[in-house]
Amino acid sequence: MLEKVGVEQLDSLYAQIPESIRFHGDYRLPSEMSEMEVRDTFAKLGSANRQLTCFAGYGVYDHYTPSVIPSLLQRSEFLTSYTPYQAEISQGTLHYIFEYQSMMAELTGMDISNASMYDGTTAAAEAMMMAVAAGKKVNKMLVSGGVSPKTREVLDTYALHQELELVTIPLKDGVTDLQALRTLLAEGGVAGVMVQQPNVYGIVEDFTGFAEACHEQKALFIVDSVAADLAVLKTPGEWGADIAVGDGQSLGIPMLFGGPYVGYMCCTEKLIRKMPGRIVGMTKDNREQRAFVLTLQAREQHIRRQKATSNICSNQSLMALFVTVYMSLMGRQGLKEAAELSYAGAHYLCDELLKTGRFRLVYEKPFFNEFYMNYDGDVDTLYQRFIDAGFLGGVKLDGGILFAVTEKRTKEEIDELVKIAAL
Repeated sequence: MLEKVGVEQLDSLYAQIPESIRFHGDYRLPSEMSEMEVRDTFAKLGSANRQLTCFAGYGVYDHYTPSVIPSLLQRSEFLTSYTPYQAEISQGTLHYIFEYQSMMAELTGMDISNASMYDGTTAAAEAMMMAVAAGKKVNKMLVSGGVSPKTREVLDTYALHQELELVTIPLKDGVTDLQALRTLLAEGGVAGVMVQQPNVYGIVEDFTGFAEACHEQKALFIVDSVAADLAVLKTPGEWGADIAVGDGQSLGIPMLFGGPYVGYMCCTEKLIRKMPGRIVGMTKDNREQRAFVLTLQAREQHIRRQKATSNICSNQSLMALFVTVYMSLMGRQGLKEAAELSYAGAHYLCDELLKTGRFRLVYEKPFFNEFYMNYDGDVDTLYQRFIDAGFLGGVKLDGGILFAVTEKRTKEEIDELVKIAAL
């Protein structure tokens, strides 16, 4: 290799690196270990993590994971499987992806689901690109101020070199201003409108009239939702959405220090050929037996890549399997009960915090399992007090605190959190 690049010795490759910044010490690599020593080392590292009782949300939620799911996912045929290029030897993988698509389409009330995305934020960005590709000579996206800043940052990154203009729809009393939306749409050139349900402050918004306003101006209506909440909330399909996106982490995936998660994307049938990623379809083989195949893939994603709507070809299939098993185990009723417990716990916590006289709701609006409050003392001091007592007491946001409750939180845990907050 040295001969090929035209140098005589290895050090010559690094000749341009100044001597002053070169590392000359010994690498801090441990000596060899036995299996037992390796296990002990990592056990000690793991024990350094504090397990806090979680009342934080902001897009990631501490939901219950049935123990059967990890047992199934750790099977080698699932854990080590790759993208199912060869349908004849990938029927199991294709089958569960097909079931994932079917469940997500039903959960969102949409016609079609793809075979999953990396996470909720990139799914939102891909929906933005999809709306622009579906439009004709339009390069403007309207994004509600109620969309999470995390998602907005990813949208900004995707738009940076695509010559896309992102315009924020202002909020009015914590919710997207429909009149402001109509005014912005009337200016023309809009490819799509993106809103979030519940929004960044946990408020359940009323999107009556939004889809009609978008469609009158030839713009697509995109709804970003927490997947688990759709078990009880009005679905994107019922709101008249053209594209539904979000993160499926709430469907039983542990918080996992930030990932991996799974983004979902669903749309109406007329947009199916603009959808990035993959779609698994069901067909029959030459013996008239049921078979599953990858279908409706755009050639541009593999061959004419410069013309592609998106170059996402793979998917989070292992995490798609995770939420598929979760939804299968929970069933419609189980999903609904978990959502109702989360709702009840959040409203109980909110009421108890209000009783302390030290908190107030920033917006008097309906919320689901997450709500935004102001505190009359020092927020940083309170937050540290929560941590010292073993609680992750919400998320600090714009000077207030965003609390979240899931079905895992008990009345005793809620009461203890309130006791600490009242000090």
